[in-house]
Amino acid sequence: MLAKLSSRPAFRGCAFTGVLTLALLGAGLPALATADDRPTSDLSRFYRQKVKWAACKDGDAPKDLQCGKVTVPLDYAKPGGGTLDLALARYRATGKSRGSVLLNFGGPGGAGVSELASDGKEFMDLTNGYDVVTFDPRGVGQSSPVSCGEGSDQGSAAVEEDTTDSSDPKVVLKQLRKAAATCAKYSGPVLPHIGTVNASRDLDVMRQALGDKKLNYLGFSYGTRLGAVYAAQFPKKVGRLVLDGVDTLTEPMSEQGIAGAEGQQTALEDFLNWCVQDIACPFGTDARSAPDRVVQLVRSLDQDPVQSDFGDRFSGQDLVGAISQALYSKQLWPTLERAIASLVEDGDTRAVMAFSSGGAGLPRLSGGGIVDAQDVPLDNLPAALMAINCADDPDRPTAEQITRNLAGLRAAYEQASPVFGRYRLTEVLMCYGRPKGTDYIRDDVKNVHGAKMLLVGTRGDPATPYRWTVETAQRLGSSAVVLDNKGEGHTGYASSKCVHTKVNDFLLYGSLPPSGSSCAPDTSASGN
Repeated sequence: MLAKLSSRPAFRGCAFTGVLTLALLGAGLPALATADDRPTSDLSRFYRQKVKWAACKDGDAPKDLQCGKVTVPLDYAKPGGGTLDLALARYRATGKSRGSVLLNFGGPGGAGVSELASDGKEFMDLTNGYDVVTFDPRGVGQSSPVSCGEGSDQGSAAVEEDTTDSSDPKVVLKQLRKAAATCAKYSGPVLPHIGTVNASRDLDVMRQALGDKKLNYLGFSYGTRLGAVYAAQFPKKVGRLVLDGVDTLTEPMSEQGIAGAEGQQTALEDFLNWCVQDIACPFGTDARSAPDRVVQLVRSLDQDPVQSDFGDRFSGQDLVGAISQALYSKQLWPTLERAIASLVEDGDTRAVMAFSSGGAGLPRLSGGGIVDAQDVPLDNLPAALMAINCADDPDRPTAEQITRNLAGLRAAYEQASPVFGRYRLTEVLMCYGRPKGTDYIRDDVKNVHGAKMLLVGTRGDPATPYRWTVETAQRLGSSAVVLDNKGEGHTGYASSKCVHTKVNDFLLYGSLPPSGSSCAPDTSASGN
């Protein structure tokens, strides 16, 4: 699951009321953890806690799902200061339990608690040996959610327009600075301490609070970045760890954006080749002209957006973001076809927007001492995506560099994808005006000496190219074991029976496939 950069409503509710000054935002970056996995005495109070589980409140959650929380330091460099409560949810083991397995569904910015409540059936096999646990990372969902404020879609729309259409890069820079200041104003004091380095330290506090000597973990997409960082920070605490849809640890965001645009363009063309076989396809029945029709629709909506049920504008870039989500799974193709047909024929945006709702319609769960689900900001998903990605990336082009290179960047992204290029370029530029991110991930997450880890790469993945799996495995070293999934779609666990079985065999029984083994395409698997 990779979240889109859009500020369309992700959750029903009101904006978070925390206010943060720009001075606080610039106060500093999260302190970096070392590879020493022994908690310091200053952190001992956090490592002594135990999770208190209870029925999830204020939602239509499955009856056997429980909710809880852990408390972590706001700033690991100053553990005696403020704290955060992180939301947890679990399904208890049905048999003899060997502890917990923690799940991260990706994003960054994906809320695990609501996701597990909605799609927990995919993981019920794991309850044969584990309590299946997930969480909302810091800044996400019910865990001190960040926000860029109500009405932030106008700011994003202005940036999107300027990054593509303006001949004056100074206008782009002004909008980017304005967007960063707005996010700082609305996000609260968690914003300077967001990012994967601190989320990984939170994972270790969770591990101890759950009573596990080692971390058993299944991470998807962005969750693979989090898992890899944990393995580098706490190598002696790694249990059975699986990374599915492996993220890059080294490529700068500008290169990641181009790779993502290329992958999404390929996935779109696969969808169109399928769609044109149906007379009801909104892009016609000619595979040669269908890609141009998509571009025409996007440009038409950018020039003349339609009004959504939320009362705001639905632009071509909003459509691009929704399509990018739908392309993660072939099983969504029929729904995508119908949704676009409703948009084209009736101007109805509801079905298309459902793809990028970021959790709308999922069970709304609450636990004591955590932000109530109805109070999670509408834009938390895209706000968290931006904040975490920017916190993890040390590159901050100067105003001069952006001015000099903007035209070339536009051309490179448009060449990578005439549909997704503009959208992905906006994502990259949105880090301008924010503090420089950490260099820990790029410089230090490598040559991990610890327990074996299973890395799953899918050949037709539109979001995390297979080469990232190979490159990350080489970087992590001899502890990484690669499973080559020759299917399509983003990640393999829910779309391939073969991958599902091999991952479960490793997590439940410690049985690893030989490195370099593969799974054939599986068109009959369930899930998404």
